[in-house]
Amino acid sequence: MSANIIDGKAFALALRERIAVQVSDFVSAAGRKPGLAVVLVGEDPASAVYVRSKGKATVAAGMASFEHRLPADVSQDDLLALVDTLNADPAVDGILVQLPLPGHLDELAVTTRIDPDKDVDGFHPVNAGRLATGLEGFVPCTPLGCVMLLKDQLGDLTGLDAVVIGRSNIVGKPMAQLLLKESCTVTIAHSRTRDLSSVVKRADIVVAAVGRPEMVKGEWIKPGATVIDVGINRTATGLVGDVDFGGAASVAGAITPVPGGVGPMTIAVLLRNTLVSAARRDGVAIDEAAL
Repeated sequence: MSANIIDGKAFALALRERIAVQVSDFVSAAGRKPGLAVVLVGEDPASAVYVRSKGKATVAAGMASFEHRLPADVSQDDLLALVDTLNADPAVDGILVQLPLPGHLDELAVTTRIDPDKDVDGFHPVNAGRLATGLEGFVPCTPLGCVMLLKDQLGDLTGLDAVVIGRSNIVGKPMAQLLLKESCTVTIAHSRTRDLSSVVKRADIVVAAVGRPEMVKGEWIKPGATVIDVGINRTATGLVGDVDFGGAASVAGAITPVPGGVGPMTIAVLLRNTLVSAARRDGVAIDEAAL
């Protein structure tokens, strides 16, 4: 048996094309472009590359990109003051402060200072609460992208047994909430789960988000299961996920590769969230279901 390889790059490209069409409709109705502001503190090379790619994708979708680069030694007060300015700016629909921040800055204080209705990363505790209680809000981009890939692959997820390996606020917990919303039976597992292999073995859907290279072995996977690998780990042999791809691909029904699986979805969903924010703020009707 050989798994179907889920092409996240192609799915993300198609999503970005649909977003661009609706952005054009929004501009016609609202007389302005949706705006995404990205704040980068310091010169972390990986963050700089990511911010640059976000900016390019934003402009390519027909949106306005506002980039703010601050020195690594910026004070907490100055960073919060910038967030306050962006909160008040009517041209800005989404605010993203690139993490991680330098050690002297309080990430939680910065995240919670962002207006929840401009929090297109979905990290604000208000948006986490909205997701947990079934209210409308913004969901972290990576988990939402994973659900999109799962629904494209499997259709209706109702009743499927899903295991999420990882309990972070950014991926694991919101992923579990989204799968619950799709009426899956959800288990959140992690590095301290007893007999993790047996827990994974019963799952129709496995989402691996632990940040440990190839931790999930092929023999852990139930034959025919769908595997979503969120991990991106740099090793001596290159980028690998949290799943042993070769072993899992010989058993699973479908699997995302690393790279080219979940990664491209994150920026595409960020653009989606920004468009949704703009439409809600201006009272412009868009087809969210098509996004």
